[in-house]
Amino acid sequence: MAAHIGRRLRKGAASTAVAAAAVAALSASQAPGAAGDDHGRPASAGSSSPAPDAASGGDATGNSPYYTDLPPLKSPNPSPSSTVGDPVARGEAEAGIPATVLDAYKKAEAELRSSKPGCNLPWQLLAAIGKVESGQARGGRVDADGTTIGRILGPQLDGNGFALIKDTDHGAYDGNSHYDQAIGPMQFIPSTWAWAGRDGNADGEADPNNVYDAALAAGHYLCRNDWDMSTDAGLHSAILSYNNSQDYLNLVLNWLQYYRKGTHSVPDGTGGVPSHRSDDGAPRTHTPAPSSPPATNPGHKPDHKPDPKPTRPGSGGESPEPQPPKPPVPPTQPTPSETVDHLEDAGTAQLTAMAGEAFGQRIGTRAETKAGAAVAKVRIRFTITGDTDATFAGGENVATVATDAKGVALAPALQAGEKTGDFKITTAVVGHQVKSVGYTATVTPRAADTLTRTGDTAMTCTPGGEFAEKIQVKATYKGAAADRVAATATLIKAADDATENDKGPYFKDADGKAVRTLTGLQTDAEGRLTLPALYADDTTGTFLLRVTTPGGGTVTVELKVAAAGASADPSPSPSATS
Repeated sequence: MAAHIGRRLRKGAASTAVAAAAVAALSASQAPGAAGDDHGRPASAGSSSPAPDAASGGDATGNSPYYTDLPPLKSPNPSPSSTVGDPVARGEAEAGIPATVLDAYKKAEAELRSSKPGCNLPWQLLAAIGKVESGQARGGRVDADGTTIGRILGPQLDGNGFALIKDTDHGAYDGNSHYDQAIGPMQFIPSTWAWAGRDGNADGEADPNNVYDAALAAGHYLCRNDWDMSTDAGLHSAILSYNNSQDYLNLVLNWLQYYRKGTHSVPDGTGGVPSHRSDDGAPRTHTPAPSSPPATNPGHKPDHKPDPKPTRPGSGGESPEPQPPKPPVPPTQPTPSETVDHLEDAGTAQLTAMAGEAFGQRIGTRAETKAGAAVAKVRIRFTITGDTDATFAGGENVATVATDAKGVALAPALQAGEKTGDFKITTAVVGHQVKSVGYTATVTPRAADTLTRTGDTAMTCTPGGEFAEKIQVKATYKGAAADRVAATATLIKAADDATENDKGPYFKDADGKAVRTLTGLQTDAEGRLTLPALYADDTTGTFLLRVTTPGGGTVTVELKVAAAGASADPSPSPSATS
């Protein structure tokens, strides 16, 4: 189902026809610019596609099936027109993308932003295609290096309900020496991967089963004709070049729109897997087991269709093509990552920061052998998980760092968001599963250690009246203005009794009723807070208003209520403090 110039047949089964109708109907209300016979494709779009896939007759996906599930009706920011279709999940769960898969999409976008800036490829498009092709690598079942746990294979393309594409790679990619099969999280067929494959994780290999490699290859495939994804015409042409089907175009556009409204990362392996496919109800053919294990990364990439297989004289059919002998595999030394037995903390201090601030501590993780020796030049992946908007420096929630000579990888600095509470940081060795170490970080509310009143006008009022001035205070933290800090204002009984007073001055709520405690207040960008108007009941005397903030900021203001021409006692009256 992957990438290329192809068309995928939406099989004739009734269930598939219903799914196709639902996709088209939903697209009519949701997908921008999805209508039109030319799909927004320029007239010359079919004339300049490089490296055509001759093996599939111009259909590089081989008519392989794909998932037809629609986005949830209740999206992160639902559209009022999203009323058609039968999604399999509702709510925000479908907006979660496994952390490593999401990281692969974003890294591919960043690389293409540099290498092909005119393409304007959004990572959400790769996410939409990845959802349709493999359910985000089957819910993120990938190892720390991004390689799928078990291969993702489409059915063999033997002409039984699908295109007929005989083997083009000697089973090297798909393990099938008779027919081709779509491979990996982006579902390339072998003959296309041979020229379109990319190394997205800098490990020296282009592996269709690796989400970093597959995402980058898909991005380059979509951008190969200089289409501009910021335009409807370019976007539609690129999607149709991946699979030349109006149903497929509509489906991908809907997922693209859904992911653009908001996504979040979830731990690898916890993502949902779609349940409806375009070949539901179609006959299935058993895929023969390969005679020998397939090579993940063949030593060559064929750039032409293999010669026709020899035919036995008089047989009227084709004889199996003899397999070339496998060269002996020379013994190899273990890579640094393979010598790692476990990860240990390397003296990480308590991870705490105030909302909006950078963490003053950094995570240090040490890679060790079973005997406790340090292992250098090992890539450690740090992943932020949990309900948080904290990130590493640069705005990413995944970071990969190589260990130094002492075996220590120092993660980038953490940056707290506005969500308070705890979140987790997990670690893993790239390309090797070992016992890891996890960390907990805490984001505390914004704080102010000092509150001062900005004015010095005496606060006086007559019984039943309104105070002429509004009280304004300024919050600072370590001498700097403390913005967006929560504050509470309370009319208290006495300086040594912070209990709310039930007499004297008061604020008004939205219904005009008297309230003597205000919560949910917040300082502005300059640390200032102006309180609402204050009113007096018929009790005379001197009263106290106290404003407090997290972090210890406190200021107390005197309020005097006296009849006209009279002066209030210098201290609160018994009636005001009882």
